Amino acid sequence: MTAPVQETAHQQALQVSLSGFSLINSPRLNKGTAFSDHERDVFDLHGLLPPHVGSLEEQLERRMKALEKQPTPFAQYSFLRDLQDTNETVFYALVVRNVEQMLPFVYTPTVGEGCQRFSEIWRKPRGLFLSYPNKNRIARILDHARYDNVKCIVVSDGERILGLGDQGAGGMGIPIGKMALYTALGGIHPENCLPILLDVGTDNEERLNDPIYIGWRNKRVRGPHYDDFVDTFVSAVKARWPHVLLQWEDFAGSNAARFLARYRNQLCTFNDDIQGTAAITTATLISAINVTGIPLEQQKILVVGFGSAGLGITNLLEQFIEERGLSPAQARARFYAMDQYGLISEGRKNVEAEQLPYAREEQEVQSWRPSNGEITLLDVVRNVKPTVLIGVSGQAGIFTEQVVREMAKYTNRPVIFPLSNPTSRSEATPQHLMDWTEGRALIGTGSPYDPVDFAGKKIHMAQTNNSYIFPGLALGIIASRARFVTDSMVKAAATELIRHLPTQTDKQAALLPPISQARPLGRLIADAVGRQAIKDGQAQVADEDALQRELDANIWEPQYIPYERKK
Repeated sequence: MTAPVQETAHQQALQVSLSGFSLINSPRLNKGTAFSDHERDVFDLHGLLPPHVGSLEEQLERRMKALEKQPTPFAQYSFLRDLQDTNETVFYALVVRNVEQMLPFVYTPTVGEGCQRFSEIWRKPRGLFLSYPNKNRIARILDHARYDNVKCIVVSDGERILGLGDQGAGGMGIPIGKMALYTALGGIHPENCLPILLDVGTDNEERLNDPIYIGWRNKRVRGPHYDDFVDTFVSAVKARWPHVLLQWEDFAGSNAARFLARYRNQLCTFNDDIQGTAAITTATLISAINVTGIPLEQQKILVVGFGSAGLGITNLLEQFIEERGLSPAQARARFYAMDQYGLISEGRKNVEAEQLPYAREEQEVQSWRPSNGEITLLDVVRNVKPTVLIGVSGQAGIFTEQVVREMAKYTNRPVIFPLSNPTSRSEATPQHLMDWTEGRALIGTGSPYDPVDFAGKKIHMAQTNNSYIFPGLALGIIASRARFVTDSMVKAAATELIRHLPTQTDKQAALLPPISQARPLGRLIADAVGRQAIKDGQAQVADEDALQRELDANIWEPQYIPYERKK
């Protein structure tokens, strides 16, 4: 852990109106045993607390010991959720000082089980559940004074939680987790963050039949009624906070892309599943290219899973390829894409309009078809001989041994990214990929994995974790007070991370920086995003000096400050 942070006389005291039980029960203000004797006098805390006056450092040591005794990852997730709802300063200090250890329990992969079992562990209100029966109350709910300082929102409708599908109200675990990382890795004050779950029902029979399910026990609302509900929500948000940042999270693929397109020019908004995933995947691929030495414009990239995430990755990579001198058509020709119906081709049914630019000509792929007429992943690998294989399909094990060995025949250092999470939905395990490629694969995973054993060595895997991107992206948007989020601002986030890749100077290095560096990287990414917002004419700060002042003002450190009774 870092050196202790002590309260000092020059710290300006916070004026607090709560006292007694109300103060202790406020997770944002609670200090537990760290309330000073003076504060115990002023706020009527004597007798409610044990006599020992402790410090944040002692509390962190105590909580870490308790955390490590939890028997399972889910128990650790639940423990940390309780801690967040009890004392936010301790929670965030614990995460900030132990990022690599804490991240799997605060977010992926454990948050998946946290969403599935959310009804078991829900205890205290955090964020807002906006249910369909309360459609006409949304504006009134948002109007409460406790939300006056909100600057950013993460919203989900719980329909496509990671690779686990519809979790209904349990999907609230995702906005809560994302907002925790806004603070831990971006430094955004918890008071400025509001997680929201749009509860429009669920089609998950297990949830509907669960007697302790906390959500609206109804089949999922769809069609015009659903769209009208979302529009009512967005209109209420715009009226309440005209300059808020709204992040869409874990909506079903068609809705994710649709809502981003519909609202991106109405308010400041982005979708992390589409844009954040694209940014981190692009940076990780460029890191792998630093190792292989094959230029990006010469790569043959096969994307398996061509919904909103796959399209987002491909669209951003295309921009980077065009920068290297290729025309849009030439850049698109570097990609081959597959969805649940097979290869995206011009003659195929069920090709969406946004997929069409990447459709292969029928004449090109006709000879690939076996006698049954269906082009498989193995067929595509044999004919394309891809150098890069990216999976965002949610189909566990789809990168089979036969597919991977076939790919490895044609390229010395195959780049393989099984990005679906949690781990139960991964297209392949890193251990299998290393074994099937004789240790030659360059691997990026969606979830964290333990180091792989190969040839007597422990090899660490790069987790292509959106947490490298979205906290800094959000901080830059907030600090610049951007009106809208442009594609070039997302690209600036990826470009800044690329500047700090270990493989820029050492081909033997890990593909990504340690996740423990995510918070300082977040500040650098925020700066790049803010400067791009200024260039794009979207910022409401005067210049880069003003941006720096806003960045400083919007970064919160989890430490205790003195309290005084508000008069």
